[in-house]
Amino acid sequence: MLISIITPTFNSEKTIERNVRSIVNQTYKHFEHIIVDNISKDNTINIINKVYNECNLVNCLSVISEKDNGISEAF
Repeated sequence: MLISIITPTFNSEKTIERNVRSIVNQTYKHFEHIIVDNISKDNTINIINKVYNECNLVNCLSVISEKDNGISEAF
């Protein structure tokens, strides 16, 4: 079974690495991680890509970076 994890973000460089590492460190690896970013102006996207590249799980990651109207729209 494929598990989908959705994470809305906006300028989350201080917290996103902990979130992403928590997901990639799970033992169950049949997942997709969809990150919906509200066009962050910090290093949020760079941090996400760094962690997924380190773990060789880039194929599990989808990043959508577009303007939205808040967390409820992102979900």
